[in-house]
Amino acid sequence: MKPYLTLFLIAALATAAHATDWYVAKDGNDQWSGKLATPNPEKTDGPFQTLKQAQTAVRTAITGGDTSPKTVQIREGVHELAQGLAFDARDTGTAEAPVVWRAYENEKPVLIGGVQIHNWTEWKDGIYQTDVAAQGFTGKPFKQFLFGGQRQILARYPNYDPQHPYSGGWAYADGEMWPMYADKEGEDRHTLLVKPQDWREWKRPQDVEVFVFPRYNWWNDILRVKSVDAEKHTITTAKDGSYAMRANDRYYFQGALEDLDAPGEWYLDKESWHLYFKPPAPLESAPAYAPTVRDIIKVESANYFTLRGLTLECADGSAVVLSKCNHCRIVACTVRNVGDFSGTGLVIHDGADNGIVGCDISRTGSSGVSLSGGDRPTLTSANNFVDNCYIHHVGVYYKQGVGVALQGVGQRVSHCLIHDTPRFAIQFTGNNHILEYNHLRHIALETEDVGATYCGGRDWISPRGTVIRYNFIHDVLGFGWNGKWTSPYFAWGIYLDDNSGGVDVIGNIVARCGRSCLHGHSARDCRVENNIFVEGGLRQWEFNGWTVKQHFWETTLPQMIKGYESVAHLPAWKDMRGMDVPPEKIPDSEGRVMSGDVFTRNIIAWKNPEAKALNVVNFNPERNHFDDNLYWHYGLPIKTGQRKAGKVIGGNLAPNPHFKSGGVNALPEEWQWQIHTPGGTAGMIEQNDEGILRIDAAFNHEKKRDNYPIVISHEIELKPGAAYRLKARMHTDVDSAKASLMVQFYLPPKNGQPGHFWASAPAEAKVTKDWQEFEFAFSIPAKGEKGYHEAMKNFRIRFDWPAEKGSLYAADVALEETESLNEWQSWQALGDQHSVIADPKFLDADKDDYRLATDSPAWALGFKPIPVEKMGPYASPDRATWPIVEAEGAREHPDSR
Repeated sequence: MKPYLTLFLIAALATAAHATDWYVAKDGNDQWSGKLATPNPEKTDGPFQTLKQAQTAVRTAITGGDTSPKTVQIREGVHELAQGLAFDARDTGTAEAPVVWRAYENEKPVLIGGVQIHNWTEWKDGIYQTDVAAQGFTGKPFKQFLFGGQRQILARYPNYDPQHPYSGGWAYADGEMWPMYADKEGEDRHTLLVKPQDWREWKRPQDVEVFVFPRYNWWNDILRVKSVDAEKHTITTAKDGSYAMRANDRYYFQGALEDLDAPGEWYLDKESWHLYFKPPAPLESAPAYAPTVRDIIKVESANYFTLRGLTLECADGSAVVLSKCNHCRIVACTVRNVGDFSGTGLVIHDGADNGIVGCDISRTGSSGVSLSGGDRPTLTSANNFVDNCYIHHVGVYYKQGVGVALQGVGQRVSHCLIHDTPRFAIQFTGNNHILEYNHLRHIALETEDVGATYCGGRDWISPRGTVIRYNFIHDVLGFGWNGKWTSPYFAWGIYLDDNSGGVDVIGNIVARCGRSCLHGHSARDCRVENNIFVEGGLRQWEFNGWTVKQHFWETTLPQMIKGYESVAHLPAWKDMRGMDVPPEKIPDSEGRVMSGDVFTRNIIAWKNPEAKALNVVNFNPERNHFDDNLYWHYGLPIKTGQRKAGKVIGGNLAPNPHFKSGGVNALPEEWQWQIHTPGGTAGMIEQNDEGILRIDAAFNHEKKRDNYPIVISHEIELKPGAAYRLKARMHTDVDSAKASLMVQFYLPPKNGQPGHFWASAPAEAKVTKDWQEFEFAFSIPAKGEKGYHEAMKNFRIRFDWPAEKGSLYAADVALEETESLNEWQSWQALGDQHSVIADPKFLDADKDDYRLATDSPAWALGFKPIPVEKMGPYASPDRATWPIVEAEGAREHPDSR
């Protein structure tokens, strides 16, 4: 028995004989007593006809001193709530006498937050019209329209493509291509440049909206058109979007009568108040509805109040909002087709011990569920929760809409099945939340830079105390920005973004994520233990730290200090992990800020020969613990992205390594131009009796490639298969910039034979005004390895300076042969001494059965069994449906994206 229902069951059993019931039915009468489930033979008494009359009866009983449990039982049929239903403290129950509004026995009443549209007449071309002013809609525009239980499509261009619902049906902005993460001087956030073939002529452009994914492809905006310029093919929107609308950003227009041409499309004329609709089926085959309410049911400041077994649909906002309530429940309800751009299916706002249990939630405008509450200074948990729910196809209008959103302190989401979301399955901020036993699949179908679970920590104190445990997460895909569906695009299973701190990630199974299964973006004080990570697209897990010289740290440090100082002195926060040191004192001697992370007793397995095991950047191995894990690449080499040099076994091979030979302000002897751009200068200078190579910026904007200075050494004979270490000291006279230092081989094409190019990697050096030594370890490809060519014998050292301004200064170049350490050995040299490479012996990985055989080597590392049998929804009388029949989506139609 679930503990959160115990209180209600005890109360029901103890007082059942004294309970008070009322009934509501379509054939009822508000003049009757409402005490009978059906009308009596004389038609003199029976159920109420309206829920409003039932509410009046319950309130009268409460104010009259009735202390019995009270239940309103709603009979089947469609109940239109044109004004919605608002409950408050006058409708409240008690622990001994809860108030329950529920479906009668096994019936399925439907509560509609709107009215049915009638009186259709044919207009033209299969389009019908009706006067909605005569039906109460004058001055009340609506943005949603339902027919046959399905949302219909506001007239749009290009038309919706049901065969490709995510990648089809788009136009793409015109203009100059620009890198997504590069700022562009002078651009605004309200101008859309339209390609000539997509230009539209509208009689009333002010009715039109632009549905667009601007710049970053993180989410969309819906922006009303302010003006059009047919000559320049530009649209100006009435408000700024989230970001600039750049070339190749995908969009469509909606809300013009001229674009009503496809079955299922509709248009509301806000001058004549005529509704136009091209039905996908005969109008007489199904009812049509438009919403008249923001929220169907609102409950404020009530206690021990339950909604059970109801179907709710058609509203501009939410199906149910519980605000400042305590001990309230929404149980076994079906929520569908509610919510506009900001409309969430079910909302619990503040209050404590409120729950959403066993509900089916789909086709919401924004998120499926939102929970908030609790007190952050005292870390008092709200104990609000969503349990055993089925949530899918959310975010119809707002692509930042998620399955479940958590805020505040101490919310829980458990045993839920969430799939086919445009962005995250679960997003959380605040503290001490629990995400457990959920099944999250086919996530991130329409955005990028995304995870199945997502959090951020730019205030330093979020989301500390949160636990992510025993979840099955798989097929987190990500959506490409370049005009077609492509994966991976920054898609992770568990995403600890922007300095997220103090999260426990324990006992999860994460599989088939577009980029990797786990990402800690400078996450700190996090424990990642006893998880299974399999088949990450590019790598299996990654922790990418910040340094004090990165803009992430520089721009968020004041916010982090403010967050830390707001709670660090409070008693409740004294024992919170990682709160003993303020943000400004975190960086180590090299300016690295990621620390306190533990990654241990995890199983990492993957087959893709090109994918890496891990990617860890800007981390101090002495301040983070990565050890005792099991890796299995099915017999292939383990790539870690780490290259450490072994013992030096030869002298310095670099020609003129200290740049002492040669004339001042001329290239040093044995060094020459590879790319000499117009106006480019380079030469040797002397400082403190040192020879220094100076390369001045001279970026050539007129060329698409070979457009910045490159200086190379004379040829050096190196050995295929041998390991080398390349290092040099560098700095610049601008605040910061990127240079490159590498060894290259180049064979030009000759006599019809193709050329060959190879360069060592990594090579990027982030230079500042301070001298720094940069060191890179690499191996020359051996025969049979990627990049090898039989002519590879003579190589050159190379400096790249692609900056727009300033000079690069380099000194003390060294190229030395070393003992060979492969990437796995290099990783272990950083401290991971006890991890092993071994087959974990999954029972049937091809069928997603990641339980371990009894003789798995993981047990010896301390791995504990993961309770897979508890993941996802479970059979219960509190479920809206069972067994769950999963809606079709990306899994069933993988080519439809």
